[in-house]
Amino acid sequence: MDTTGTDRFDTGTFEASRHRLASIAYRLLGSATDAQDIVQDAFLHWQAADRKRINVPEAWLTKVVTNLCLDRLRSAQARRERTAGAWLPEPLLDGDPLLGPADTAEQRESVSLAVLTLMERLSPVERAVYVLREAFSDSHAVIAEILDITESASQQHLHRARRRITAARREGRAADQEAARRVVEEFLAAASSGRTERLVALLTDDATAITDGAGLTRTLLRYDTPQRIAAVASAGFKPASMQRRLDGITPTAYHAFVNGGPAILFVIGDQVIGAVTFDLADGRIATVRGIAAPNRLIRLTEVWRQREPDTPLMSRW
Repeated sequence: MDTTGTDRFDTGTFEASRHRLASIAYRLLGSATDAQDIVQDAFLHWQAADRKRINVPEAWLTKVVTNLCLDRLRSAQARRERTAGAWLPEPLLDGDPLLGPADTAEQRESVSLAVLTLMERLSPVERAVYVLREAFSDSHAVIAEILDITESASQQHLHRARRRITAARREGRAADQEAARRVVEEFLAAASSGRTERLVALLTDDATAITDGAGLTRTLLRYDTPQRIAAVASAGFKPASMQRRLDGITPTAYHAFVNGGPAILFVIGDQVIGAVTFDLADGRIATVRGIAAPNRLIRLTEVWRQREPDTPLMSRW
């Protein structure tokens, strides 16, 4: 499409806001696919609008995207999917523009898989206020205009959102990247060799594991004791078990950072077939998430293919 000054749809102005719009939509919906659909819908709104009456295009587009996301969150389909216990946020590689700004601790934390999951406990409006304020530093006056609420209501929604997320969030100091990598390497080595005692030692006493069952189950699978998590990880990571599930093909395991946290990616060729992510607390693993549903790994695979991978953690099992 022509993007010169004669472009009647003014795509240049829209494209200048695309990354911001997509990252807002991703944080609100937890899905890269849905976020990209929302941005495309916003472009159609932009095409149809009387742009001479739009004084601040970025603010107008932000309002459109936010409200399209709220409509989707309130839809009957979304409520069914998210309340059925079969939903995890879609993981994204660090550096993906969809993750949005990561300059402050608040911005980095607000896009973590832990907080994206906790945001499911918020109402759609609370979620929108939290994202716009914490991740994009919008003022309450701007947020009030976007959501058609008062500034006082925006402040109250933010207070409730912060309180709910803080109350449910696990406390503990996060490890630095090198320490996190060591813990992940130890987890993979112990799991693939069947050393369940070592796995238990790597987990916090109240550790939780959640997996989507590769999209083959209607609900998430949850394990709530270190012993059970260790047993499941040991069984699942055994070379013979992996080869049975993958028709004799052995994936290569890589360390990566996903949504700000350490992860193991399992790759065959240039296709990511599974992601195991970790939340750490004081040097131990507090949460393990296994995501292998193919439709949740599309964007991650696209970005992975654009990068030169590090040395594999494991290529021969």
